[in-house]
Amino acid sequence: MTRLVYFEFPSSGPFGEQAAAAYGDLAADISADEGLVWKVWTENPEAGTAGGVYLFEDAESAERYIAKHTARLAGFGITDIIVKEFDVNRELSDTTHAPLRRR
Repeated sequence: MTRLVYFEFPSSGPFGEQAAAAYGDLAADISADEGLVWKVWTENPEAGTAGGVYLFEDAESAERYIAKHTARLAGFGITDIIVKEFDVNRELSDTTHAPLRRR
């Protein structure tokens, strides 16, 4: 079953174009993760948070990535990480045009 994962953590930046320049290599690395369908990068400079929303082909891929990314964030000294996981209701999501497949 398709799995949606939400990450949020404290961040003082960079944000916007600076984040795009700083994290380009990380984005390329993430894009190669097995089972990843897509990731939306999120940031809220006013709240001092960043993170992302990920769609994985299955729960096993999601669990593998959660362990990898949580360890990576800890390596950057980031704590207070919020991770939430959700099963995706494909039938309802298809009705509302959710992009649930790789391009």
